[in-house]
Amino acid sequence: MPAPLRSPNPSASLTTLREILGYNVRAFRVAQKMSQEQLGFAAHLDRTFVSQVERARVNISVDNIEKLAKALELDPAMLFKRPTLVDQTGRP
Repeated sequence: MPAPLRSPNPSASLTTLREILGYNVRAFRVAQKMSQEQLGFAAHLDRTFVSQVERARVNISVDNIEKLAKALELDPAMLFKRPTLVDQTGRP
């Protein structure tokens, strides 16, 4: 049985571009109700690699960023946009 889809921690400390990328990959993946395995398949990448990207454990190539963005149907630049913090009322 697959694990439930969980959004990234909205209060996570995102200090590096790698952390922002990982946060955004996970956020967009979960928003599209995709598992890591489904995203990996669509991007022609291994599920474990997707997991490592989301946890900011690997230094990902531009080619693989492009594959993930294409699989998520996004402009690659969207993966580098710092998420806006949301207050407790749900407003940015």
